[in-house]
Amino acid sequence: MQLKMIYRAAAFTLLHGLLSVQQVVAQTNTLGLADGFLTFNTSTFNIQLVKDSQTLYSLQARSNDFDFIPADQMSARQGNLNYHLGDITFRVRKNGSTSWINGDSSSARKPVTNLPVSGSIIAAANLSPTLPSNSLINVTRQWVVEDGTLQLQFIVQNSQTVPVEIGALGMPLEFNNIFTGRTAAQTNELCSLFDPYIGQDAGFVQVTPLLGTLPPLVVLPLGKSPLEGWRFLPESTSASPFYQSQTFEGLYEWQSHTLAYAQNEWSKITPWNAPTSAILQPGASRTYGLQFILAPSIRGIEQTLISAKRPAAVGIPGYIVPSDHVAKLFLSYPSPVQSISVSPSGALTWAKNNDPRSSAWTGYDITPHAWGRARLSVTYSDGTLQTIHYYLTKAASQTIADLGSFLTTSQWFNNSTDPFKRSPSIISYDREVNAIVQDDPRAWIPGLSDEAGAGSWLAGAMKQFAQPTAAEVAKLEQFISQTLWGSLQNADGTVKKSVYFYQPALVPNYKYPTSIDWGNWWSWNQAASFATDRAYDYVHVTAAYWALYRVARNYPSLVKTHTWQWYLNQAVLTVSTMTNGRVGYADDGLMGETVLLRLLDDLKREGLTANATLIESRMKSRATAWAGERYPFGSEMAWDSTGQEGVYGWSKYFGNNATATNVLNSILAYQPLIPHWGYNGNARRYWDNIYGGKLQRVERQIHHYGSGLNALPLISEFESNPSDLYLLRVGYAGLSGPLSNIDQGGFAAASFHSFADTLKWDGYSGDYGPNFSGHTMGMGTFIVNHPDFGWQAFGGNIISSSPTVRVQVLDSLRRRVYLAPLGTMLTLDAGSFSTVELNPQSLSVAITISASASGVSTASAAPQGRLLIQQQAAIPGVGVLKAPSTLKQDAGAFIVPFTNGVGTVTLSP
Repeated sequence: MQLKMIYRAAAFTLLHGLLSVQQVVAQTNTLGLADGFLTFNTSTFNIQLVKDSQTLYSLQARSNDFDFIPADQMSARQGNLNYHLGDITFRVRKNGSTSWINGDSSSARKPVTNLPVSGSIIAAANLSPTLPSNSLINVTRQWVVEDGTLQLQFIVQNSQTVPVEIGALGMPLEFNNIFTGRTAAQTNELCSLFDPYIGQDAGFVQVTPLLGTLPPLVVLPLGKSPLEGWRFLPESTSASPFYQSQTFEGLYEWQSHTLAYAQNEWSKITPWNAPTSAILQPGASRTYGLQFILAPSIRGIEQTLISAKRPAAVGIPGYIVPSDHVAKLFLSYPSPVQSISVSPSGALTWAKNNDPRSSAWTGYDITPHAWGRARLSVTYSDGTLQTIHYYLTKAASQTIADLGSFLTTSQWFNNSTDPFKRSPSIISYDREVNAIVQDDPRAWIPGLSDEAGAGSWLAGAMKQFAQPTAAEVAKLEQFISQTLWGSLQNADGTVKKSVYFYQPALVPNYKYPTSIDWGNWWSWNQAASFATDRAYDYVHVTAAYWALYRVARNYPSLVKTHTWQWYLNQAVLTVSTMTNGRVGYADDGLMGETVLLRLLDDLKREGLTANATLIESRMKSRATAWAGERYPFGSEMAWDSTGQEGVYGWSKYFGNNATATNVLNSILAYQPLIPHWGYNGNARRYWDNIYGGKLQRVERQIHHYGSGLNALPLISEFESNPSDLYLLRVGYAGLSGPLSNIDQGGFAAASFHSFADTLKWDGYSGDYGPNFSGHTMGMGTFIVNHPDFGWQAFGGNIISSSPTVRVQVLDSLRRRVYLAPLGTMLTLDAGSFSTVELNPQSLSVAITISASASGVSTASAAPQGRLLIQQQAAIPGVGVLKAPSTLKQDAGAFIVPFTNGVGTVTLSP
């Protein structure tokens, strides 16, 4: 199975139909490719510039020949309004004027005027011929090699007799993220993805080759050229390589000033950074620029920043911080911190700590006091400004409690006369009008299936696995018994793509809204909706059954309708049907299919050998096929970040280590580590809002379901290799992402819109469910002894660290605690971890378990604790933890009795 490079024709047609409203028209052959190139070599790069434009045509790493620029696509991108690295955009006005003049070197491209070069300058040009005549400024561009480092410089000079204000200045970035027309091998071997740290003077852009094993490019500011804004660059979408499509996300620009946009297009939003402008006096000039450095590896980007004497930041557990956490922030920069401030005022407080083990780092305790976005601004003594972007939530357990309540109240659809048999159910929701979505032209959204229709009830089911609540469990049982089984799922185990359809003749009494255009391919008729050929849908159904099995097995008083055996059998039936050879995409990695690994483990624990053997044999045939492929990450799209989770899980399970490693490298290439809550741990997704969002647009999505799902392999691999703290940091960031989607009332949005003129959560609940599914299956509290920062807890607070390390467990589930120094995972099937105390000398562990997490009704409390001890990694000189012999076992779990709702256990090696 190769990565599928041709996605469904209907989706392709629709996508370009939607985007063609963007009236940006490129003209051909103005770049000057026919007139040749300028070629240069440095110790790091082979460089080619287009002679006429002096824009970058090729930037090839000499160590491996990898080209970061899409040179092979340049002939299709040589017109006006095709952006290239070396272009510039700006907005200027005479001081005192209210209107801005736009400048854009790509808009009416003409050959630039070459200038003499000397010393470290390898190419130079006056850009006046390709800029508007009323620009008010002169711009000289220089390509420079200084101490072996490639630099791009723009010398901006005021050519007027009065002061000129620069209200916006952008440097477009073009890298090879074009997948159009490529095979799987070409995509993975030739292409790269790039993400920004929008951190002002500390900002950078990382460009990571998709293989995940090649040295990444790090773009750094030169001089005072802050990364203040990150603007999407509009281009024509009408011709190959199909800009802003599923095979070409598009390009962005590094903005050093943004005031002119903040006053206009962005006036209704709060930008990432405070907007600035610059005043140039008559005849004065200022230089803006970028420098290009290769890092040794993706894991080495942080050290590359430090070596380049740029500010580096490490946030623990990350930059999404629940209100009951004390987060840690560690800064490294040659100049000391002069001051710190926060916006909004009072959202965070900070206090210096003594955690760092060397003078290279300065540590702070960060305490949240608000909800939502917060920007921490750090000013160093040399005037350098670094901004660090946080998202603050309620306490994690309260956040998912709010989610469960919202899903089973506001999103509860109960209409016995509904002709599509959607009742009762947890249905899609529109937060902008605060109403359920009963009708949408995309049939799956109100039709309870595919990701954007199943998302809400999937989240509701997995919430019960994570934090069961009596009233919510009762509604999930109604949904599963009356709607999922018998309406969405047929008696033979097949699963429909939607129960909603557009075919008025079949439902004459139903009033389809006339305001909706029902003419697109996705307004399925009944036959199309009732098709059962999409394996992705089966995983969601399996997860619902498995979640209720877990509740019935471990909280038996909460479940009234079916036995735990029934739920488990239904899950097995669904997987068996999915893999019977008649369901499409069953041989691809499937979103959320880590639940199948959990299901198999439970079947073994329950002694259900025949069912376990069936599941294992079906999964092994898939894993065996993947082991024979270099890029087994296919999906129904041309390129995707959804297949990796399942391919990794089963490859690791069956010992196909080379395939598992390839998957991990793939994920690391598109799931970055960046001091910004939105990009940190945010796996690449950019087209799903077309299919599941209210605002339909191709854009870099923030914390869509890629975050939670792609985090699962990273966390799993960390648990097997607890010294690899990079995996923990990125994985935990991805697992935390789904918390940020949940608003103060409990509504969970599909994703956050990243365009600088939007910066808001989508109105639809959409396909949030898979994101939360990943969160619940991977979240925990991870206790590590960090080589630079000492004892730290991801998901909890270190209460004390001497003589024992005592941790308050505060993650959303409070069911998993990983002790990295012991390579041991402690898991609760029932109950909630309260505290964990590790003795570093004896390596004994004392745990306190509560019947329920704080804030959860005692009516939903666990009758007893059910504890599993799993050795995930062999640590030299460390024995396996053992439970007291007095504890009984059931299905592999140690039974911990409660006294007044609390149980304590001491584990010894």
